[in-house]
Amino acid sequence: MGLIFRLAELLIILVPLAGVLIAGFRAFQRYAQSPDRTPTPYDDAPGAPPDRTTTTPAAQWRAITRTLDEHARIDGRWLDYELDVSKLLDFPLMTDMREPLMTTFHKAKLRAEVLRPGKAEDLVDDRASFERYLSAVEEYASAFNTAEAEAIRRRRNDFSREGRQRIARAHSLLRVASDLSATPQERGQAYDVAVRELDGLIVLPASTRAGLERGIAGELDG
Repeated sequence: MGLIFRLAELLIILVPLAGVLIAGFRAFQRYAQSPDRTPTPYDDAPGAPPDRTTTTPAAQWRAITRTLDEHARIDGRWLDYELDVSKLLDFPLMTDMREPLMTTFHKAKLRAEVLRPGKAEDLVDDRASFERYLSAVEEYASAFNTAEAEAIRRRRNDFSREGRQRIARAHSLLRVASDLSATPQERGQAYDVAVRELDGLIVLPASTRAGLERGIAGELDG
């Protein structure tokens, strides 16, 4: 009999507690699904693709800003190649416009740039434009990743032994051309010889050449 009374007392305590827990869980679900809820930093994993099914203003804004951030991130990765001549010469495929992968990349890059809004607010009430821009950025990122992976895999292996030697010499010369401790004459001469070494092998992007030439010309003018 004493055991029965103790079990009854335990049930009297546990049943209300279970009810409180269930009610709390349901309240949390309602809060998490509420469109007016303030988003937290943990709502979206960094780098996760925007959810195309989002309908709330807060979720749509996050999708737009994350797409713009991804566009800028890929731009930055490409700019690393244009500004770092050593990186370019290590992975020459990244500047070879004869390669289909690079043609695809530049087409995707151009399309994403054309569809990029002037500011994020321009896409808030234009779902169709945002969908086109999101698809363009996804294609841009995919094309860059594919081209870079192939460039890293192949490195300079597509060139003959003589070609690789010429690239290596040009690599060393361009380091001299970028070295502020070298004299302006040394830098200019190193650059000219490097360009001759690369002739017929690798075409440096216009921005890369312009940066090197501006630096050398500035030293000479000074």
